[in-house]
Amino acid sequence: MGSVARRWAELQEGRGIPPGILAQAPAPPWEHDPSYFTPPAVPADTPSRRAGLALLGAGGTVLDVGAGGGDACLALTGAATHVTANDRQADMLELFAAEATARGVPFRTVLGRWPDVAEQAGTADVVVSHHVLHNVVDLPPFVTALTAAARRGVVVEMLDEHPMAWLDGLWVTFHGLHRPPPATTDDAVAVLRELGIAPRVRRWERRTPPKQDPAWVTRRLCLPPDREPDVAAALAATPPRPRHAATLTWDAGS
Repeated sequence: MGSVARRWAELQEGRGIPPGILAQAPAPPWEHDPSYFTPPAVPADTPSRRAGLALLGAGGTVLDVGAGGGDACLALTGAATHVTANDRQADMLELFAAEATARGVPFRTVLGRWPDVAEQAGTADVVVSHHVLHNVVDLPPFVTALTAAARRGVVVEMLDEHPMAWLDGLWVTFHGLHRPPPATTDDAVAVLRELGIAPRVRRWERRTPPKQDPAWVTRRLCLPPDREPDVAAALAATPPRPRHAATLTWDAGS
């Protein structure tokens, strides 16, 4: 592991939940509710979507790593002739399958963690992976497998910093936990360059969503349900979530 990749890993590991807090959590704080990941009927015209469509051209296959409900790959409906969706949550893949079926998109699903299931997932013309890098500690094998799976190119979307960094103030409020700074898009780009990949970087602003549901934030903070009113009050005083995003695109064989 190079020095830049090691710095990324250290920053990511520093964002972990201390064992003492995690042991008191009434429910796993990392599991995502699929209802939050239902793709819109009309996809947003983002730089990431445009990058994917440009790589697909007149048509091609897509592999979506960390697909969730399929927001990234189903935004390419029309150009995507077949989609392979990978996710570690079976209920996410069930949501994706229902959405792909409703849109008439040929598909298959691969359950498991990337890159452990890379061989099972196979290759595709275009590989997309949106809002997953910030959940990866050992970035080089993850990125290397993305590149190896792509025949034309890779499109990665990420926020400038971890999407849960906006909760840092609440960790102080409820646990007295001061979390270290998160890794950023610049850190990810530096790792790619250390691997010999020269990504094209497009920075942009995502639409600001409503504040997260207090029940979800309560679970994320490893608190019992009876603390939800306290969390709701704290959320009301929390600044809006920053939505500085970036699209990283690179060609196969980079």
